[in-house]
Amino acid sequence: MLINVIGANLVYANNFLLVSDSDSVVAKPQDTIVLPESNKSALESKVIYTANDSIRFDIEQQKAYLFGNAEVIYESTILKAGYIELDMGENIVFAKSLKDSAGKEIGKPIFNDDGQEFSTETITYNFETKKGLITKVITKEGEGYIHSDTAKKFEDNMLFIKNGAYTTCDNQNPHFVIKSPKIKIIPDDKIITGPAYLSIANIPTPLAVPFGLFPNKKGRASGVLIPTYGESRIAGFFLKEGGYYLGFKDRIDLALRGDIYSKGSWGVNILSNYKKRYGYNGNISLRYSEFKFGEKELPTFSEEKDFFVTWNHNQDPKSRPNSRFSAKINAGSSTYNKFNSNTSSEYLKNTFQSNVSYSKSWAGTPYNLSVNLRHSQNTLTRKVDLNLPDVVFSRNRTFPFKPKNKAPKGKWYENIGWNYRMDASNKLSVFDSLLFTDTKYKDFNMGIKHTLPVTTSFKIFKFLMLNPSITYTNRMYLQSIEKNWIDPTDSTLGFIMVDTISGFKTAHDFLFNTNIKTKIYGMLQFKKLPIKAIRHVITPSIGFSYRPDFGEEKYGYYKNVQSDTIGGMVNYSIFDGGSNAWKGIYGTPSRGKFGSINFSISNNIEMKVKSKKDSINPTKKVKLIENLTFSTSYNLALDSMNWKPINLSGYTKIFGNIFYIRYNALFDPYILVQDSLGITKNRNVLELKANNRIARIENSNWNLSTNLKLGPDMFKKKENKASKEIEKKRSTKGTEDELQMINDNLDDYVDFSIPWSLKISYTLSYLNDYFYSNSNLRDSISDNIIQTLSFNGDINLTENWRIGFRSGYDLENKDFTYTSIDIYRDLHCWEMNFNYIPFGLRQSYNFQIKVKSSILQDLKLTRKREWYDNSFNL
Repeated sequence: MLINVIGANLVYANNFLLVSDSDSVVAKPQDTIVLPESNKSALESKVIYTANDSIRFDIEQQKAYLFGNAEVIYESTILKAGYIELDMGENIVFAKSLKDSAGKEIGKPIFNDDGQEFSTETITYNFETKKGLITKVITKEGEGYIHSDTAKKFEDNMLFIKNGAYTTCDNQNPHFVIKSPKIKIIPDDKIITGPAYLSIANIPTPLAVPFGLFPNKKGRASGVLIPTYGESRIAGFFLKEGGYYLGFKDRIDLALRGDIYSKGSWGVNILSNYKKRYGYNGNISLRYSEFKFGEKELPTFSEEKDFFVTWNHNQDPKSRPNSRFSAKINAGSSTYNKFNSNTSSEYLKNTFQSNVSYSKSWAGTPYNLSVNLRHSQNTLTRKVDLNLPDVVFSRNRTFPFKPKNKAPKGKWYENIGWNYRMDASNKLSVFDSLLFTDTKYKDFNMGIKHTLPVTTSFKIFKFLMLNPSITYTNRMYLQSIEKNWIDPTDSTLGFIMVDTISGFKTAHDFLFNTNIKTKIYGMLQFKKLPIKAIRHVITPSIGFSYRPDFGEEKYGYYKNVQSDTIGGMVNYSIFDGGSNAWKGIYGTPSRGKFGSINFSISNNIEMKVKSKKDSINPTKKVKLIENLTFSTSYNLALDSMNWKPINLSGYTKIFGNIFYIRYNALFDPYILVQDSLGITKNRNVLELKANNRIARIENSNWNLSTNLKLGPDMFKKKENKASKEIEKKRSTKGTEDELQMINDNLDDYVDFSIPWSLKISYTLSYLNDYFYSNSNLRDSISDNIIQTLSFNGDINLTENWRIGFRSGYDLENKDFTYTSIDIYRDLHCWEMNFNYIPFGLRQSYNFQIKVKSSILQDLKLTRKREWYDNSFNL
């Protein structure tokens, strides 16, 4: 007996439940159809099945036939197909696709069992035993895909595949596969293959293995890190970046990597990443290497032992709103990047800086605290500066005369405010070779500084703003300097001996400042020209600063010492021992009375022009000059040469925001003369009086730069200045952590949405050579012009091709500076990288083709030549 159901009825048979979507019934009885009970044991849960087209029942055979977008659901198992045949007596389901009127297959079976999903050509599955037979299956396992002719599924979701292929390519016809006659898939564990070989574009390759083992775990999984191999002419054959990865938990991992060369060089790298959701995240790396060049028996043999430590720690601001801990450490030996750098930026970097910081603010109070451990290192001078630690305790500005819980009355004294800041530091400056070998307690420079500024501001005559302030500073040291003259003997000449005396010392000073400033507006309007108006804003400022002479004997900060055999005396500070001696970390109170009048004028010029494109805003502003500033000062306390040099600075933009010009210059108002020894000196004669000019130029710097990116928003004005959040890359692919890593390191990734980008910077520096010339003072001006040009950019030839370049040109030496070329090709599931440094000290190349997926990251082809293989002296 056959029943064809097109209507909305519920049918129960051995725990089977039918749900149909149509509105008419072509069968009787009208409400419920009860199928004969089977001798088989009933399933533990109901089987729900639906179909868009129709469902046919064979009552005698206890079978249901589902047509058109059919679906069967049993517990966590879901099966969808164009056609499904359901045997209720045997608890077996069979599914396949259907053909439409054009003969095209539709409704290919898709099977999902507890999150494990695959598409098939046909499937036969037993709900009770949870075993199945599948043909032409494609299943996703972790980051990979399995293609097979026939597969058997067992109760524990284990799959046995015949004539299968493994790939990380998501194409229906993948670009490459690893083929094997037998594959076993253990869910959330591993994929095991028999003899396997690599096939690229359906072409077999001779690359074969007796068996294969691929990780299939969700999350982190421990395993071997396969090294890259190659040959270096200097260091020999090598295996690099090999080791072992330990995925302890979701919060932390550990990678142990090593490099080994046949001629004795070696290196090791320990890297760990950690993260606590809504708490903190970071990574730490410890690296050590020993490079050996030449043979030990030869005098040309050299050996370099290097190390480097990096640590980055970030705290989620929401975890502890009133306190924050962060760390960024980059420290190591000065020559580490010379022999171990992998990128241009690493090689060119000659300064390393570190900072471990903790900050805290007390809610409801004006108090703040910050503690920093700082490190600064220059690989050229090999000088290391350590601050262990820097402590800052501060109190926010307070207005004691402002009425509390009342509206201000507008009195001048209501703006009087004060704040407090304490700085404490313990600093060590030493060469890196002596850092851990010859460092003593006395080498540390410790000090405390207290600063108490009192400020106010108010208007006078409606248009002038007066800003007086007085700042009190107190310094505390645990050391001081004592200088004594040592008379000459038969074996030595007379000299000044500098002794560092232990003991608590304090020094205080204060400085009074006041200035008056205003704004002057000028407008020039045009009626018939495209330029509607030009506006000039002038901001003049006149200030006065006063400081007493803290070099007077009553303060005790300065002393006199004999300087020669005839009794000459020199004055020195007890907090400054000079070069190669102890100096107070926060300086010393200034010697000599100081009373200075300060002058500055800032200029901004902009114009309004007609806008043909914007009908809502018919005019637009164009800035011509931004912050063009002239400044100088006149010291009333000096008896000669009272005027300080005139400083000029400013910047402007050309063609909107495309070109930037920054400039500064220094002018000396006094003439230069040469004494009888040919030494050039300033003389207390103004240039205006001697040469009919205000001042003489000493130096000047001009910089023209541009950053062009051809894209949809290249010439569009950014309305939101805080555009970092808007410019972040967004994608539906990858995890949240992967996308965050890309946004934190945008320069390391390829953005194919921008056809090309170009950064150009030209710098012109002029230095007046008068101070160094012993001949005619107006000679050799052209010899002191320095010009540099640097440029870098990217060109995306197609959607998948990108060429990057970086270089510069030394116009004085007429030669190119450090130059590199990078070529990248996106090959869908593969990628190609080629880095080439054509000339110079780092001349080298690195060519690599590899699979993108991290599962098969060791499936790659590499060819390189290291820079130290070139024939130059190390």
